[in-house]
Amino acid sequence: MAATGCGGNAPAVQQQNEPADVPMGPPTVIAETPHDPAAFTQGLQFDGPALYESTGQVGQSQLRELDPATGAVLRAAPLPPDFFGEGLAVVGDRIWQLTWKNGVAIEWDKASFTPLRQVPMSGEGWGLCYDGNRLVRSDGTDRLRFHDPTSFAEIGSVPVTYQGKPFTGLNELECVDGQVWANVYPTDLIVRIDPAAGKVTAVVDAGWLLDDARRAQAQLLNGIAYAGANEFLLTGKYWPATFRVRFDVAGAK
Repeated sequence: MAATGCGGNAPAVQQQNEPADVPMGPPTVIAETPHDPAAFTQGLQFDGPALYESTGQVGQSQLRELDPATGAVLRAAPLPPDFFGEGLAVVGDRIWQLTWKNGVAIEWDKASFTPLRQVPMSGEGWGLCYDGNRLVRSDGTDRLRFHDPTSFAEIGSVPVTYQGKPFTGLNELECVDGQVWANVYPTDLIVRIDPAAGKVTAVVDAGWLLDDARRAQAQLLNGIAYAGANEFLLTGKYWPATFRVRFDVAGAK
């Protein structure tokens, strides 16, 4: 059995009574493009017109650049054979990529796809995003951890709550306008988090994006890339498609 990565148990958000200040809603699909069904997607991010992806599984993990119009892999670089790739974030001319249980983050040169160094990291690596000042990391607990974007030193953290209770299972992350969007493992839900207070402020249910036939060969939603103007690209582990969507919840932009 293949390792799935990103373990943990998330609250059953969709089964709880939602307070008025936590809006919920499905994404609105704008377009669909192909995605490599052999890609165990762990991270997805736009950097201008370029689209980068991190894939997982030991012996198969890669850093990739994709054509956002066709889903084609434009270039790829493998991780060491014993590494399990996780989330990624672009910082200037560098790319930071997490590993799941290898205890390091990898810094890549963006132009050449050459690894520059491995930096020790405490705990597990799940999701990663860059808010313009600091890196934000998830590790499967109820915390978002903050890192210096140059040294990757941990500089703080915040516990995440939903309806006043600890919220675990935060997976792939996307930083947008001071907020953090997160996939929730092991579900097809996406939540918006206020990183200052650590509170979940919106929930998006994307479980219906794949039909039953394609769902049979795929795993969970995992991959959020902000495309601007309240549009996002969503995909998942072994998904054959990427969806361009809009989040129709209060405060999304």
